[in-house]
Order: sequence, then structure tokens, then C-alpha cells
Amino acid sequence: MRALALAALVPPALASCGGSTKTVTAEPQAGAETLARTSSSTNTTATAPSSTGAGGGSGGGSPAQGTTPSRTRTATEPQFDQSQSSSQEAEQAAAVVRTRGYTADDLSEYHPQQTLRALVGTRSGSADGYGQQVFFFVDGRFIGTDTKEPSASLKVVSQGDTEAVVAYRLYRPGDPLSSPSGGQAVVHFQLNNGRLVALGTIPPVHSGTGASRL
Repeated sequence: MRALALAALVPPALASCGGSTKTVTAEPQAGAETLARTSSSTNTTATAPSSTGAGGGSGGGSPAQGTTPSRTRTATEPQFDQSQSSSQEAEQAAAVVRTRGYTADDLSEYHPQQTLRALVGTRSGSADGYGQQVFFFVDGRFIGTDTKEPSASLKVVSQGDTEAVVAYRLYRPGDPLSSPSGGQAVVHFQLNNGRLVALGTIPPVHSGTGASRL
């Protein structure tokens, strides 16, 4: 009985477990979308902070483990694989042209062995076959077109490793699309420090008095 009485005088030990969770958040690496050189897609993973569960508190509960969601960036354009054949690379370039509302005219114009590569496209759905642009690529990466607005008719007359020559058919006021009477204008395009530069004057797309591309 005395032992029980002494035990009753001793207050129960109360232990309170406290803990803090230090969270480190990894920011996803920023960058422009690029065309990958391999057939696999590029993943960018962001680490979310660990979440503390409702069970964590007095009584020694431990915080719940956080989850790490992953984000995948998908290239908006077809990927280029350097191990593929020339015809496969040309097909991929034609797919890039299609994403911009045009259809490649002649895949044989695309030369994968060159640094600067060109492909003529005609506006998709064009009933008369007019409305053309030259699509330029550097090592398989699309860099732009010859002009902002399409021409009625043009042709790539020659190509080199870093240069392409384009001939534009010219129209005088009143000419029908099928019968341009203004001859043609030949313009050299050259790759200069990664940028495409026109070495001559590109004719205007419209003109009320002189020759134009449309």
C-alpha cells in the first residue's frame, strides 16, 4: 500500500517531441525549347517541398514524406537524329514545314551534308500552287524563312555549304499569276555568324508601279 502511495505522488513524465522540417526546393532549369539530337525526349524535373502530415505533433508523430512530381517538356517540332539517313532527315524538315502551314515541294533540295539547308514550301491547300517560301535550316535546326510574306513563285537555283541563291519571279501591275512579265530577281542568302543575311535587295511583295513578288 505504501509503495502504491509513493507511486501516486510521482507525476507522470510528459515528453513532447518537437521537430522541424527543412525544405529545399530545386527550381527547374530555364531554357528555350530545342530540337533534341536523340530520339528520346528531354525531361525537366522540379522538386516540390516535402509536406508535413496531420499526424505530426505531440506523441512523437513523424511528418509524412513529400512527393517529387516530374514535368516533361515536349519539343514543338520533330526531333532530328544525326544517325538517320538523308531521306529521313529531309522528311523531318518537311514535317517542320507542315507545322507552319506549308508543304515541301521537293525533298531532294534538302542537303543534310551542308551547314545551311533549304527547302521550298508551298502554302498548304493552295488551289493554284502559288504562295511559296524558302525554309532554312542550320544543322537540322529551323532558323527562318527567306521573307515574312510568301512570294507567288520562287526557286532555289543553287546551294553551297553556307549560301543559297533564290530566284523570284516578278509581276508587273495587272499581270495574272500564271503570266508574270517582270522577269526575275536573284538574291543570295548567306549564313553569317549563325544568322541568315540577304546579300541583295528582295523585291517587294506588292507594288503599284514596279515589279513585285506577287
